[in-house]
Amino acid sequence: MMPMDGEMWFAVLPDADAAQAAADALRRRAAQVIEHASGRPWLVGEWPADQMHLAGAGAAKVAVIGRCPATAADLAGQVRGLRDPARIGSLVVGLPGSFHLCVSAGGQVAVRGVISGMRRVFHTRLAGVEVAASRADVLAELVEAPVEEEVLAARLLPVGLIAQVHETSMWRGVRALAPESLLLLHADGSWATRRWWRPPDPVMPLNEGAVALREALIGAVDSCTASGGTISADLSGGLDSTSLCFLAAQGRANLVTLHYRTLDRFNDDDAWATRAAEELPVAQHLTINAEQVPRWFSGLTTVPPALEEPGGWIRDTERLTAVAHRVKAAGSRLHLTGGGGDELFCPTPGYLHDLIRSRPLTALRRLRAHRPMWRQSYITLLRALVENTPYDKWLTRCAERLTTGPLDLNDPSTSWSIQPFMPVWATPEAVAAAKRVLDGIARQAPEPLAPQRAAHQLLVMIRSSGASNRLLQQGIARHGVPFDAPYHDDAVIEAVLSVRSHDWSQSGTFKPLLTAAMTGIAPAPILRRVTKGDYAAEYYAGFHRHRRDLLDLIEDSHLARMGLVDSDAFRAALLAPQRNFSDLAVPLQQTLGCEMWLRAAAHHQASPHPPAPAAEQIRTPPINH
Repeated sequence: MMPMDGEMWFAVLPDADAAQAAADALRRRAAQVIEHASGRPWLVGEWPADQMHLAGAGAAKVAVIGRCPATAADLAGQVRGLRDPARIGSLVVGLPGSFHLCVSAGGQVAVRGVISGMRRVFHTRLAGVEVAASRADVLAELVEAPVEEEVLAARLLPVGLIAQVHETSMWRGVRALAPESLLLLHADGSWATRRWWRPPDPVMPLNEGAVALREALIGAVDSCTASGGTISADLSGGLDSTSLCFLAAQGRANLVTLHYRTLDRFNDDDAWATRAAEELPVAQHLTINAEQVPRWFSGLTTVPPALEEPGGWIRDTERLTAVAHRVKAAGSRLHLTGGGGDELFCPTPGYLHDLIRSRPLTALRRLRAHRPMWRQSYITLLRALVENTPYDKWLTRCAERLTTGPLDLNDPSTSWSIQPFMPVWATPEAVAAAKRVLDGIARQAPEPLAPQRAAHQLLVMIRSSGASNRLLQQGIARHGVPFDAPYHDDAVIEAVLSVRSHDWSQSGTFKPLLTAAMTGIAPAPILRRVTKGDYAAEYYAGFHRHRRDLLDLIEDSHLARMGLVDSDAFRAALLAPQRNFSDLAVPLQQTLGCEMWLRAAAHHQASPHPPAPAAEQIRTPPINH
């Protein structure tokens, strides 16, 4: 499924004559081409002018693709004298923003994305050479790659538990690069990977970490406001979005805030959003009542947007589209969301597993404070703290238990993550396929995302959030206002990971690291808020209004025809009383994402695709030495 006209994508070609055939195939759908210093095609695709930052020095060239305040002169100074493209990680140390980085030097090419996975890299063999791209569906369509049905079955598992499952390519023959790795394209058409990033050691105390986080957040939001004009931002009333609004209000752009009134009269987000708006007189404030936008699960009877992979946010497509139209009408060129804030700043139980090995008495005191909320015996909790299963063995154990119980999002797991389960409507064939995927990952003996349990859990969640927000960007950008999430920026994530986990997981304090970082920027009463709203009311209202549409989907389900979903079991689950939110909501959004993705793919394949206009040649501007 190639991106729709106007959607951003790019492909990367090696500096070789043999890449010409691959370039010709890409140019049939591309609007722009950038050349290597040799004159051969290097970058091919479609991108807004303000998202491509180019520089060159001698035979070396660098492209920063995305949100970045760097100038050509800044980049040229970094790339001058570069001989080894694998060193690209050092080129942009400390540079704020969120971007792909691509370097061509010495006949070699390197490309990488970002830590959160909001900007990914995929690659495949095309016309005899390895080609990389920012979107997997671009490559899949060019090489006519079939869907990996076993990976699709594994995508029925809940997100945010095992990163490798949801970072595996959906197409056979199209490889997905891990966010911490970069891809090298050699002149002979071969390729290799290198690790460009490792998590920092969590050694900073809270006060030092707050300073580092404040600087990272200011840089992240400034990179959004630097171009001036008007931007918009969610103002839910929660600490994450409220903090972004106060940061954005200090920038060069005019600010429009958007608050969506909740359906739950006991949710105090509305009151806190009103209070924050009163403290932001420089901004224009928009409020949308729940009745003014479509409910969750709206639009299931229409053809869904074609995205590169399944995503659970499809449940909310219609409402988010209405939001995009509203902020566009207010003049916004970019909309900021607080996505990633909960993942970064809420405590992860894994910190106790780390803490008991360094400060056992402190860990036991924290355990005593947490136990009433977790409702487990001391023996059970202590047994979990002393468990030390290697990551690959834990993956194997997860594969063996995919059907042994319901998902419990409140499980205080100090292991690598909560045990994932397949939904009750998954067929035995789907469960077996998901087990094979997990076993295959385990056999590769992967490292955890970080040595510490707390950091690993945080990275799994932020990468899950990054994947969701990447699809959100793709789906919403076509309506004229791109969405962005500054909490997913590399510098912000690194600042959080640098802090001792038991400091940002202090019991009795709500998001202590973010609160400390925002002191002096956001008003003190707002930072002292200790409650948190949720959107369960929106889920239930949308589910009950559109349950008939959900049932109709089952009557003609692509997943059922593939043998991955039992239609009768799915129907029974939709009609059964719901005991709690996670029993149905979590597995439903994943299954719905997979189903609608298959429908979009079928519609796209049946539709004619007009060729793109002739590609525009873009040359690197000369650098004054």
